Amino acid sequence: MTGTEAPMNPSKTDEESAQADVAMLLRYGIGARGPRRSALFGDGAVGAAVTLDRLGVQPRSVAFLGRTVRSGGTGYTARLPELLPEPTASDLVRGWLDAAASVAQPVEGDEVVARWLEAVAELIGLRRTARERAAR
Repeated sequence: MTGTEAPMNPSKTDEESAQADVAMLLRYGIGARGPRRSALFGDGAVGAAVTLDRLGVQPRSVAFLGRTVRSGGTGYTARLPELLPEPTASDLVRGWLDAAASVAQPVEGDEVVARWLEAVAELIGLRRTARERAAR
């Protein structure tokens, strides 16, 4: 960008992004390369980030879940008693991880889930940074 371009208009609002069926996108995007994987890391990650950000979840908490998935697997992580500090967010993420665990093959599928969680964490962080800058 040269600085003279008009700002990009998002094709979806936060409200529309939050309506994404993240569990479905995980089920269909983990094992499939191509457009389904792109949808998972695009619409799915943005929708998850919007939803978790609205619930006050810290990016580092989601990144930690990614590391836990990478270390112990998706199914193991889904069974942990307290995924996130906030119970509502924990229940939501547990549903996503259960959906992912139903299709994630050990190691390869778990790596996709871990990378997706890391992407969600980065998006939450970007949203917070943008809000802070806009408030100045």
